[in-house]
Amino acid sequence: MTNLINAHGLETYYGASHILRGVNFTVARGQTIGLMGRNGMGKSTLLKSIMGLVKPRGGSIEIAGKTMTGRAPYEIAQMGIAYVPEGRGIFGNLNVTENLKMAARAGTRGQRDWTYDRVLDTFPRLKERLNHGGQQLSGGEQQMLTIGRALMTNPDVLILDEATEGLAPLIAKDIWRICQLIKTTGISTVIVDKNHKHVTQITDRNVILVKGEVVFEGTSKALNDQPELLQQYLGV
Repeated sequence: MTNLINAHGLETYYGASHILRGVNFTVARGQTIGLMGRNGMGKSTLLKSIMGLVKPRGGSIEIAGKTMTGRAPYEIAQMGIAYVPEGRGIFGNLNVTENLKMAARAGTRGQRDWTYDRVLDTFPRLKERLNHGGQQLSGGEQQMLTIGRALMTNPDVLILDEATEGLAPLIAKDIWRICQLIKTTGISTVIVDKNHKHVTQITDRNVILVKGEVVFEGTSKALNDQPELLQQYLGV
């Protein structure tokens, strides 16, 4: 498999606080990965390090075989990596149509699989709210809009940080349906979410972080076959 993301030996700090400690993390083309761990274990820091939002003090990051360590976030995005951050980051003063169309572009291979119409067909709730401003949407609708906007960039890799955090169960169920749909299209996906049961139903491989170190890496079956690991590292 071709690794679209290859992070090796990442050492990331916030001031004097040592957050990531020698983390290796790879994402192969077409692979769906669950990134797990309790709060404060380094998951979001790993994603921000990959996206160039936080600069690692050590280690290397390759995107599609090109060294991108320390590069700006827009340069990472141009390499086909779409990031849906915790907190969503939509433009509240733009309506649904404007939020989507401002992100539209061809992918790294010239692909335009995800069009405006396809996104609306995938998110029918958004189709009913095209003229609503971002700030007028519910939390679940904002999450759909953020994922839809990311898909409009026709990415090779989609990163979802806290995919269903704070969402009502019915809305969360719809987000999981969309994650499964995205997987079938061949886009590589990294999913961070506290609901390991839903995550492992979708993912090919899972990584668990504890205090900035990888303590487990393996298939969903391997993880689910070790309930003692789930109890020890995820507290379920």
